[in-house]
Amino acid sequence: MFAEYLDVLFMFAKAFAVGGLICAVAQLIINFTDWTSGKILVYFMLAGVVLQGLGVYQYLVDFAGAGATVPICGFGYLLANGAIRGAQKGLFGAFTGALSAASAGVSAAVIFSFIMALIFRSRSKKN
Repeated sequence: MFAEYLDVLFMFAKAFAVGGLICAVAQLIINFTDWTSGKILVYFMLAGVVLQGLGVYQYLVDFAGAGATVPICGFGYLLANGAIRGAQKGLFGAFTGALSAASAGVSAAVIFSFIMALIFRSRSKKN
């Protein structure tokens, strides 16, 4: 029974380490380059797509679980994985596979953003 708790703790530690490493790389890019947040976001998402296309990102997901799937590069992994699976059904399946794989996350983002927009009033930053 104690070994099961250690396994769960080790799983959390791996997820924290990998997710933290991804975030640390992003923070270093923010600190030492003049890239905008949007550009960094797109590059990380594309990195997830490319790494999954090469078959590398799946090993990271198998090792770290949520530590690799929760950051934005995990969204790129999800899109690429859906497209690869859908491509087995043809060219149209490659497009629909990517969209169906990411539909739950995108839907949740839209719904929660709408709810927050109803609750809070947006305003511009004051310099």
